Amino acid sequence: MAAPMQTVLQQFSRLNISRLSLCRRLGARELHTQGHPLMFQVTEVLWAEPMKKRKKVDPAQVHAREMRKKKRLERMIKRLEKFARKLKPIEEIAGDPKIRREISLRQRERTALSFEESESRARLHKEWTRYKSKQYCTESGEIAQLITAQDRALQALREESEELYQQAIEIDESLINFSCKGPVRTPPIENFDSPDGEYIDTTKTYD
Repeated sequence: MAAPMQTVLQQFSRLNISRLSLCRRLGARELHTQGHPLMFQVTEVLWAEPMKKRKKVDPAQVHAREMRKKKRLERMIKRLEKFARKLKPIEEIAGDPKIRREISLRQRERTALSFEESESRARLHKEWTRYKSKQYCTESGEIAQLITAQDRALQALREESEELYQQAIEIDESLINFSCKGPVRTPPIENFDSPDGEYIDTTKTYD
């Protein structure tokens, strides 16, 4: 048993095979030996990979691409700033666009009034103001007199008869012009398909 083992050790000690061939057979890059000939240690297999060939890019094309991207972003920012605070138009306030375009043609020059005409208009305005003020005071006084007379009559009626007073202050339904024909509330019809009718939707939409 000892003789064959010694023969094997002698063969390995002589290293009949070169280090390079042994590495190729074992698939390793390095081979390490220690004190005892049978204690071999190999490193892990490292597979090399060729580096990828980098494409040549023209710097002018890169700069042009970046400039196009920058301009596109600037246009988007301007569009957002333009329509960010734009309110929905109201026709009653905005008016007809055609009239707004022709506003310079529709304006009239103000004529200068003479001194006599301006004094006449001012005097007429004062007379009209005095007339309306007098009319208001007269009507207010008449209404106040009627209310006072009504209160005195109701108070005197209440002293005579409470029943007649309550009838006098009741609301007169005949003064309200209201008429209703037929039932005002009916039970729903089962399985009734209500017709939608034909209509044209003119609602304006805004983006």
